[in-house]
Amino acid sequence: MPNYAFLKTDLINTAENDSSEYEEQISKFVEKAEDRLVKELDDPGLDNFATFSFTASNPIVSLPADTLVVRNVNFKTSASSNITTLLQRTYEYAIDYWPYASASVGTPRYYARKNNTSIYIVPTPASAVAGEIQYTRRPIPLSSATGTSATTSNYFSEFAYNALFNACMIESAKFTKSWTVIPAWESSYQNSIDALRNQARRMRQDDMETPRNPVGGPNPVMQGGQ
Repeated sequence: MPNYAFLKTDLINTAENDSSEYEEQISKFVEKAEDRLVKELDDPGLDNFATFSFTASNPIVSLPADTLVVRNVNFKTSASSNITTLLQRTYEYAIDYWPYASASVGTPRYYARKNNTSIYIVPTPASAVAGEIQYTRRPIPLSSATGTSATTSNYFSEFAYNALFNACMIESAKFTKSWTVIPAWESSYQNSIDALRNQARRMRQDDMETPRNPVGGPNPVMQGGQ
């Protein structure tokens, strides 16, 4: 499987630049390329699941540290084996529907992304019950370090290598001021991303006409409704 060392060699050979100055910049190329992929790639391989527990009278649930996009929030009441899927709403809708300072409690029905680290559940749970979050995770960044604890390969290097490489070459061309080749690398990058997106759609069995947000995630948030 391609790893950081493989990618570094590939970049040096393609750029035909083995200067120490260029090599010192490669980690920055990779960092910027990964940031771009995180924003633009929607891939089921990045989906993850985490369990949590509603706290009685507390509408806030903390998200896993690597959460990028929340896809689904489910819970099961102690009195029933049925799984209930919460409906997504905007944070503005949620606090209007069930004000944060409200002392009332009920059976959770909606969730809203509050910030990068938590979601807001309404109505406020009346009791502690188990739940599960399905989310798109942010891969651990590649590292140039060595050793057993170093992240020398990740999801991008193993399953989206062409897109990662092309994005790195765009950053490489910017660094070397090779402006004329950037459009070609951008085209290669877009072709790689399009192929990955098509594969992701097939894996998710999405309707091609269903709109999605730029980084994947659920369908556009409903403002009102039930």
